[in-house]
Amino acid sequence: MAKLAHGLSRYDRLVKECLEDNALNTHAEGKVLPQIFGYLRAEGANEITGNLTKKHIVDSFEALVDSMRVEDVESGKADAGMTFLGQFIDHDITLDAQSTIGTKIDPRNIRNVRTPSLDLDCVYGDGPEASPHLYSQHEETEGFMLMGREGSPYDLPRNSHGRALIGDPRNDENIIVSQVQGAFIMLHNILMSLYAKGKDEEKHISGCAQMGIRSDVWTKVIPPNLMGFEQVRRFVRLHYQWIVLNEFLPAFVDPEVIEKVLAEDPFRKHAPIMPAEFSVACYRFGHATVQPSYRLRKGEDPIALFDMLGFSPRGPQWDLEMAQMFDVAGTRAQKALPVGTKMAASLFELPENIVGGGEDWDGFPITVSQARKLGLRNILRDRTSLRIASGQQLARLWRIPELAAPKVLRDRHITKTPLWFYSLQEAEERGKGRLTGVGGTVVAGVLTRLLKLDPESVLNTPGFEPWAGFGPKCSFGNIMQFVEEHRDHVKDRDSLFCGPSQEEWEARQAKGS
Repeated sequence: MAKLAHGLSRYDRLVKECLEDNALNTHAEGKVLPQIFGYLRAEGANEITGNLTKKHIVDSFEALVDSMRVEDVESGKADAGMTFLGQFIDHDITLDAQSTIGTKIDPRNIRNVRTPSLDLDCVYGDGPEASPHLYSQHEETEGFMLMGREGSPYDLPRNSHGRALIGDPRNDENIIVSQVQGAFIMLHNILMSLYAKGKDEEKHISGCAQMGIRSDVWTKVIPPNLMGFEQVRRFVRLHYQWIVLNEFLPAFVDPEVIEKVLAEDPFRKHAPIMPAEFSVACYRFGHATVQPSYRLRKGEDPIALFDMLGFSPRGPQWDLEMAQMFDVAGTRAQKALPVGTKMAASLFELPENIVGGGEDWDGFPITVSQARKLGLRNILRDRTSLRIASGQQLARLWRIPELAAPKVLRDRHITKTPLWFYSLQEAEERGKGRLTGVGGTVVAGVLTRLLKLDPESVLNTPGFEPWAGFGPKCSFGNIMQFVEEHRDHVKDRDSLFCGPSQEEWEARQAKGS
């Protein structure tokens, strides 16, 4: 909330606060900066032991991954859009820009580029003062975010080269997550427009935003010209956190596990705020929920996921009806796959523009065809780079009944299951298509812990209730419907457009081809 001191980035301020609180200690003591990854087990790295060759290990894991491939998928119960909301959440709390397949690295030496907090910094950056390239520079729309382009008003704002101007560039990597990002930007601007009218909506937004925060913070810390921005931002954050806790987690995690981790933190006292076991393994459960294709608008044919790649201006023909991805007032949205050990065949042949070549594990080559198998990439990053605990090791740590390694591994003399696959195996065998046991504990434990540790979060805001303006039931689908109903009425909308017009971009592309 507080205005940053001149010259201090958010990370600098975090370091300063850690030093002031005497929170910076040695790795040997198990304490690390909040914005550093780490291990859940005090023992640290789970090294590869035994005398199996690299080829044998890679071939064994490839056989395991190949056993997951299915051509005909069966949908689960969660809305299809929850997969992409999960990707958005991931990009809000983690960004590892250092570890790669085959290169050993201690996660305690990896800086998490995102703030480990459900604070929407992937949308807001560091706010209008520290991230001005995301915001309007016009006095009449101060605190509004840049949005859309001429001829494609629902696209993301972009620079002259077509790259998105957003808090996390990864949120432009495909057509669907790009539009989730855009919806949050539009939601902010819609609420800023309502706030500016100074009527009942302003009172609702202001009253909600100020809950649980001392009044002097607003009067003495927040600059008057940013009051509307800060109140709208907190309003959006609280509802986003409520959705994460009450809709996203129950969609993919056993409710009993959620209840258990809310009641008691499952991790050790000095466990990292952002564990590698979460970011590299358990939270990647979403890969198993991906459908091979999605319908963007009612009545249209589904489009293959990898035909919807991003990182360039999006024309109106790609605009998504959110009701196709999230249930809205009883509509029947497409569904995600259940969490389990089956994956769509398209994820075994990632396109060239995503994986352009093979990898290397300390001199042992990982072929291009192997590198393009998403599941194998997950396992190899775990075992060759970060070396996180196996599923069985974490089960013993938390006294959860263990699952044996799959036969395809046991037949190859491997008895410890890579954590990513173990989480999916638990969901299939014990969770009825939702994470449970070890996987559920890691995913729900980390996300609820982030909320517990944030003094301004929805968990630490007694009396919070979602705004009735989103409908009688607060759901992500209803919030998306609210955005679609109001996005054309944003104050001075055209002045917030940024980037080449659709006509200019198409002409440029035609000339280049």
